[in-house]
Amino acid sequence: MALKTTFVVQPFELHRKRLRPARQEPAQSEFGALKKAEALAGRLPGAVALKVVADDETGELESVAILGQFGDVPDDFAESLVGG
Repeated sequence: MALKTTFVVQPFELHRKRLRPARQEPAQSEFGALKKAEALAGRLPGAVALKVVADDETGELESVAILGQFGDVPDDFAESLVGG
């Protein structure tokens, strides 16, 4: 079992006065994810930088961690993460 770490940014947009996830954006590094999330939160209601660890062969998630959050994020977002 080979674990692979990836970094993604989950932006949020307003739809009918409620926050909903927009399309995830990949990032090259932890620093890159944080900078991209901060920049997206300047144009959108909010964004979260995530560190995702998954089995490279099966794709099964091992863990998901929030590196940083900027702007408005749904209250239950952290609870919805695997192992969050």
